[in-house]
Amino acid sequence: MHVHNVYFWLKESLADEEIAVFVQGLDALTGDPDVKTGYYGKPADTHRNVVENSYSYGLVLVFDDLAAHNRYQVGAIHHEFLAVNEAKWSKAIVYDIETP
Repeated sequence: MHVHNVYFWLKESLADEEIAVFVQGLDALTGDPDVKTGYYGKPADTHRNVVENSYSYGLVLVFDDLAAHNRYQVGAIHHEFLAVNEAKWSKAIVYDIETP
């Protein structure tokens, strides 16, 4: 299994409508045919020294394998998300995990 974790720091100047379009894009990504399971949301209200919660939104996508992840990366839904939303964040970090 391949788990794709993405954390976005949105620009503070975004209007509510722009954020709504971004969230719609996250929702579309979870519906990609190669995504087995997908989740997105704002940071949880947890406050401990080991918790990083400075990001605006997180996205977790689970794929059957690396091949499915690679198809998603070049797919139309992902490309549309980037075209519409990439200018909305100041920073994005990806953590990919391969499970045994």
